[in-house]
Amino acid sequence: MTTKILTTQEVAARFDELAREEKWFEIQDEFFADDVRSIDPANSPYFGYAEGKAAVRQKGENWVKKITELHGLSTTQPVIAGNHFSVGRTMDFTVEGFGRIQIDEIMLYEVKNGQIVLEQFFY
Repeated sequence: MTTKILTTQEVAARFDELAREEKWFEIQDEFFADDVRSIDPANSPYFGYAEGKAAVRQKGENWVKKITELHGLSTTQPVIAGNHFSVGRTMDFTVEGFGRIQIDEIMLYEVKNGQIVLEQFFY
């Protein structure tokens, strides 16, 4: 049995479906490669760098545990170019240790062989 490798467009379309439902861990489960890298801006007070599916998952879980109140979340439709796609993301929430913060970011993803191998955030 041959498994079809999804195109970047197909990955981005499914990503969009899950993102609109705020199913970020499902996105990780479904698409993140074992050696995925997650990169935030060098001077970010919120996040850092993680490499490997388990470490990237832990990075997300640690952040979610600190959220005490959600005020607003939204994600744009993906823009696709070659083996990359990006989305805009707006988050407004109260976070333990930071208070209420708003983040407007561009989230960039690289796809290889139907899997996300890189997520990079610009804010």
